[in-house]
Amino acid sequence: MPTAPADRTPRDCTIADALEVVGDRWSLLVVRELFYAERRFTDIAANTGAPRDILTARLRKLLDCGVIAREQYSARPPRYEYRLTETGRALSPVLLTLKRWGHEHFRKGDDPVRFDHSCGHELVAEVHCRACGDPLVTEPD
Repeated sequence: MPTAPADRTPRDCTIADALEVVGDRWSLLVVRELFYAERRFTDIAANTGAPRDILTARLRKLLDCGVIAREQYSARPPRYEYRLTETGRALSPVLLTLKRWGHEHFRKGDDPVRFDHSCGHELVAEVHCRACGDPLVTEPD
């Protein structure tokens, strides 16, 4: 496998910037659980399978980056609920597109979670041009 020249710097990229915040399995699964309306640490831990120390670190990072907020719901002992911020809610198209990709390419059978739009039909994520509305078409190499 060829290596990059020593004087070459990584590409300046907003995808890389986003991956610094949510670019690991546990962070995206935390966001998924909050998107699915799970709010408490124990529920998030159970539904993601994340080890408690890793989950604590990911929650802290997501808090620090403004993706989630926490609210205390019990003083004795101190317990918190987590919620997506506006920044976190803006990840919903990413999650839905990733969900669609995973279902189409790796899952056999019914999708375990279905989202319905307010019109009553299934909501399916699609990337399209903001100007003309045409869907994204990827060209084979």
